[in-house]
Amino acid sequence: QVSKMFGTVVVGVGIAGLARIRDLMNPMPSSPSEHLKLFGFVSRRSFGNINKAKQISLEDALRNKDIHAAFISTENRSHEETIRMFLEAGKHVLVEYPMSLSAKAAHELWEMAEQKGKVLHVEHIELLTEEYKQLKKEVAGKDLVKGTLHFTGHVLDENKSGFPAFSGIARLTWLIDLFGDLTVTSATREKQKDKNYSRMTVHFQTANKKPLTWIEERGPGMRREKKINFCFTSGCLENFPEAPRSSVGLFMQDQNLFAKKLLGQVSKEELAAEKWRILRCLDLAEVIQQYCEEPEKIYS
Repeated sequence: QVSKMFGTVVVGVGIAGLARIRDLMNPMPSSPSEHLKLFGFVSRRSFGNINKAKQISLEDALRNKDIHAAFISTENRSHEETIRMFLEAGKHVLVEYPMSLSAKAAHELWEMAEQKGKVLHVEHIELLTEEYKQLKKEVAGKDLVKGTLHFTGHVLDENKSGFPAFSGIARLTWLIDLFGDLTVTSATREKQKDKNYSRMTVHFQTANKKPLTWIEERGPGMRREKKINFCFTSGCLENFPEAPRSSVGLFMQDQNLFAKKLLGQVSKEELAAEKWRILRCLDLAEVIQQYCEEPEKIYS
């Protein structure tokens, strides 16, 4: 049996792009990733070579018949346009989250991938961390009374990364994955331009009408940190459960999942559940942005 190989290209060489190049060049032995072959990378900056990977032009990447898949690691703002180009060129796509900065675009791109019979895979390494896997086990089967997820981090350039509900969609993904579908009841945002500070507060309800709060806070010198406080009928969880270190890197785990999809080894049920989760989170991110950007209601 001829082993099926997929030629790949990495687009964008920031932190994620460099991790992608490294993992594509050193696949895990006997893993689905062995079916991916790095052809080169695309960048607006001029590099020549990175670890034996050669730089190629965007035109070449789109035209080359030996390239079957693109790993998109550009800034958030340009994900949508880049996904569209590669799908139009008949390539499979792996993209870092968020796949786009609008829900409408995300639905269109997904439909396009389905029409062309191509895999559109959105990276969600936040669901692959050992910390998260342990948390999910801990929460399983418990009845939520109320909960809060509070994220702090350094300042982001919103022109590149988008509105916080989109750039911080990893947190929203956690909440949906842990507690099922959510409805936004309110959302506000405080910004202090002079201090470069931003705090978004979102209130949700679960399907059982239980309240959940997500706070996304960013400012100079803020440590990258997540705090949880989930209260269940059986008691409250305020710290992350102890988690072992994983022997397999997060990007490599994600790359293996993408390769499995290319090889047709992921069930229809799993694919459908993932599609629902990704598009649902983007729909909610857009609702949150609309709430936050509504002009203040003035009561006379």
